[in-house]
Amino acid sequence: MYVATLLTNPNTPKLEQALVEALCNAWGGDDLVWLSEDEAAQFTFPELPDNQWDVWAELQLLEVDLIVQPFGKRRKLMLLADMDSTMIQQECIDELADEAGVGDRVKDITARAMNGELDFEGALIERVGLLKGLDEAVIDKVLNERITLMPGGKELVATMRLNGGYAALVSGGFTAFTARVAELLGFDENRANKLLAEGGRLTGDVQHPILGKQAKVDALAQITKRLGLSEADVMAVGDGANDLGMLSRAGTGVALHAKPSVAAKCDIRINYGDLTALLFLQGYSRDEFVEQE
Repeated sequence: MYVATLLTNPNTPKLEQALVEALCNAWGGDDLVWLSEDEAAQFTFPELPDNQWDVWAELQLLEVDLIVQPFGKRRKLMLLADMDSTMIQQECIDELADEAGVGDRVKDITARAMNGELDFEGALIERVGLLKGLDEAVIDKVLNERITLMPGGKELVATMRLNGGYAALVSGGFTAFTARVAELLGFDENRANKLLAEGGRLTGDVQHPILGKQAKVDALAQITKRLGLSEADVMAVGDGANDLGMLSRAGTGVALHAKPSVAAKCDIRINYGDLTALLFLQGYSRDEFVEQE
């Protein structure tokens, strides 16, 4: 048995009942439930259809996300989340680079690294090197003036934690940012790289070992073991090539507004919903969300 979830942008909800019912009928579905009016619905069906990805592509043109999962234990006991362009709407290193006057150069490296065209560790070392001499106080300025949370993040974390979940923020970015973001969103713990500074200025280096793709997989293994959970109990979310390891290992791995080369390697792709989509995927209805200001 499988479950299909259809959802759209909560700011412009336009999921049509006729569309959902037509797909449910075409796939021999049953038990259609609206999780949020005009925004999200789900139904169960017995067998995977041959045209699943053709239907997905057609729905994308309507700005509707379609996710198909086995009908089993969808509610997860742990959230493992990337930070940059996932829990926040920016790439922290790009924002620091703008302040340092090397924004365009760094943004190009970031985009190529997140798309899997460059080795993550080498790309990080190169980008951090371009920040050498930047006043350490700029970090707080960027946090206060440039960083914005991804919509739905507070509801996601709060709802999962209220239902017994554990939330870990694991980033290839920097601890100065993950500490603040984790506090704002209510994460239980955070892991990231540490920017090095001397005399109040960045040295252009980062503390080793560097937290990259493998470190995120290691975090998944370490935290689940510590909590007595299995990897199947985890929902992981990210957008870049360095997230693919943890996305493939987690019980539910979600590519959120991901780079095309990353999304192509993931079965669960959210392109139009926000972070509350991860709650709909677990079968939560909007009236079960822990609402946040």
